[in-house]
Amino acid sequence: MDREVAVGSIQARVRNANLIKHMLATEAIMAALARRLGQDEQEWGLTGLLHDIDVELTGQDPRQHSRVGAELAREMGASESMCHAILCHNEAHGIACETLLDRALFCVDPLTGLITAGALIRPEKSLAGLTGESLMKRFKEKRFAAGANREAIASCQQIGLGLDEFVSLGLEAMKGIAADLGL
Repeated sequence: MDREVAVGSIQARVRNANLIKHMLATEAIMAALARRLGQDEQEWGLTGLLHDIDVELTGQDPRQHSRVGAELAREMGASESMCHAILCHNEAHGIACETLLDRALFCVDPLTGLITAGALIRPEKSLAGLTGESLMKRFKEKRFAAGANREAIASCQQIGLGLDEFVSLGLEAMKGIAADLGL
C-alpha cells in the first residue's frame, strides 16, 4: 500500500483540518510504536493514518464508522490485518481487538486528543514545552480532555507498555510532526 495514495484519498474525502491532523498524529504514534515493538512501521503508520477516513462520510450514522473505513482501506490495498484494526477501533461494533496492531490502534486513537489538549492549554499552544510528566498529572483530571477515553489509553498495558512510557512515546512522536499539526 502506498502512502501517497492514502493521503490522496484522505484529501478527497476529509475536509475537517483537525480530523486530518488527528489522523496524522495517529500515524506518527503508530509508526513510533511499531519501531518500539519491532513491528512493520509502514503498516502500522498507514493503519493509523487511515483509521478515521470515513468519519465525515458516516457522520449521520456513526455506527457505520470504521465499517466504511475498513472497506475504503481494503480498496486502497490495505492488508486484512490493517482493515481489522480499523474496524475494531470503533467499540460500537463489539468486535474484539485480537492482534497487537488492533490493540495498538485502540489505545493510540484517544491518546492524540489528550496530547493535543495538553498542548493547547499551554500559553504558546505548542508541543515543544510539553512533558510526559505534565500530561500524566492531567490524565487523572476527568474534566481535562474529557473526550479522551482514559480506559482505552490505559489499555496500552495490553501491548506491553506502561502508561507513563506510552504517553511519553506518543508525545515524542507528535513532537516529530509538530509543524504538520500546527502545534
